[in-house]
Amino acid sequence: MREQRRALVGVVTSNKMEKTVVVTVQRVTQHPLYGKVIKLNKKYKAHDEENAAKIGDRVRIRECRPMSKDKHFFVEEILEQAEII
Repeated sequence: MREQRRALVGVVTSNKMEKTVVVTVQRVTQHPLYGKVIKLNKKYKAHDEENAAKIGDRVRIRECRPMSKDKHFFVEEILEQAEII
């Protein structure tokens, strides 16, 4: 059952909340009528227990039970650290 939970890869766009990050996931799809390839972005709130993820990090989030009204994912791992400018 646990393997059936969705796993998504995205970029952290906000970490201003306590133990929560906003992850933007981009997917590429084809328009059903015209066939043009389009990019769609969706934002997910994910639980980050250690507040480890920073803005610009590439992370994998996995689905879990609802933790609040909007939060039903958690940060599974940080795949790539953002470059420090």
